[in-house]
Amino acid sequence: MKMTKYILFLVLATLLISSCKMGENYSRPEIEAPHSFVFSYGDTTYNEAMKWWDLFNDPVLDTLIKKALENNKDLLATAQNVEAARLQLAIQKADLWPQFNYSGAAGRGNFQMLKLPEPTNNFSLVGQASWEIDFWGKLRRMNESAKAQYLASEYGLNALRLSLITTVATTYFQVMEFNTKAIIAEQTYEIRDSSYKILKHRFEAGIIPAIDVNHSRIQKAIAATAIPVYKRNAAQSVNLLSVLLGENPKPLIIENKLDSFTAAPLIPPGLPSDLLNRRPDIMMAEQQLVSQNALVGVAKAARLPSLSLTGMFGLASDDLSTITSGDPAWSISGSLLGPIFNWNKNSNRVKAEKARAVAAIYQYENTILNAFREVEDALITIETLKEEEAAIQEHVEAAVEAAILSGDRYDKGIASYIEFLESQRQAFDAQMSQTSNKQDLLEAYVKLYQALGGGWQ
Repeated sequence: MKMTKYILFLVLATLLISSCKMGENYSRPEIEAPHSFVFSYGDTTYNEAMKWWDLFNDPVLDTLIKKALENNKDLLATAQNVEAARLQLAIQKADLWPQFNYSGAAGRGNFQMLKLPEPTNNFSLVGQASWEIDFWGKLRRMNESAKAQYLASEYGLNALRLSLITTVATTYFQVMEFNTKAIIAEQTYEIRDSSYKILKHRFEAGIIPAIDVNHSRIQKAIAATAIPVYKRNAAQSVNLLSVLLGENPKPLIIENKLDSFTAAPLIPPGLPSDLLNRRPDIMMAEQQLVSQNALVGVAKAARLPSLSLTGMFGLASDDLSTITSGDPAWSISGSLLGPIFNWNKNSNRVKAEKARAVAAIYQYENTILNAFREVEDALITIETLKEEEAAIQEHVEAAVEAAILSGDRYDKGIASYIEFLESQRQAFDAQMSQTSNKQDLLEAYVKLYQALGGGWQ
């Protein structure tokens, strides 16, 4: 009974003493965030829980993203790493509490620290307990660091999930872009091939010079060359899309066209300070800072002595049948271990961890600065692409009309064939530019949503 009281008193005293922790508790660094985005206009309401890709109102895109989130191999591998980090946190937490073990032994011989006249038996069954008292908070700081690393891995998974969604969407739009350009190239080839045949007949009849036939043949070859280029790009994008979905490359028929997205959706960008609690990469960088701040406390606690308690309770006998009949054996002890002189190793360890903590602050701040930049880049890209869209539309209309008029003028002998070819080239280039602009605008919206940190939940 006295021993039980002694143990309880020692445990309570230890718990009271161990309530302190070395090192400073984490506090978020002061961040100077702008009051608004430079290229943001109007309402700034933001719905964090919204799946932004639903705004495109495209069931095919919804299905592709759903498959990618379920089957993407990189995402599944990262999820397992997150699970490993969670289990590592549980392992680290276990070090805060007493550890219990047992051991048993059986033997026979004539030597027990000295030679005996006759061989004897030796049987023992022992339970052991050991507890490193967290006197200076070293174990709690290590637990704090492990928890922050686990949260950082969770936010890293969210960042990868957001990146995957973005890549699937942009690749999907690229497939449509290349398909559209291949169709334009095929249509242009048919027109130029028909024109070449007509000019060839005219040349054979002695109406036009050979140079006109040669120029027409060149333009037909240019259009013919463009067709396999865009077909190849489309096929490679489909292959990438298959891998993103966790599948072997296979043909994927995408019937939608870029023209079906007549009005791209827009999510108001909200306030810049919201990004601190919305973007997973920023939250991951902050948890890495939290972890490093805790490691400073661990390094400081390593300079101070550690206290461990050890207890043993067991049974021993020279006859297995009577092992439980005798008095039990027990012991309880404490040990103190601390550094005296180690060539400044511990002090330098503290300095090294502090330097890493400062570096983590700079990395955290740089992540935030890049987040602001990415939002501003996406906003100005959308704004300027819309301006380009109107100008390109006018360019396409004028170029197509000019090509028709030049063809009539050439047939009547008013214009040269060079003028006619130039008009055709400008119409072809304008249509290609219009297709690229539509894809770039859709991709800019996707990048805006990614920069805002939306959709990753």
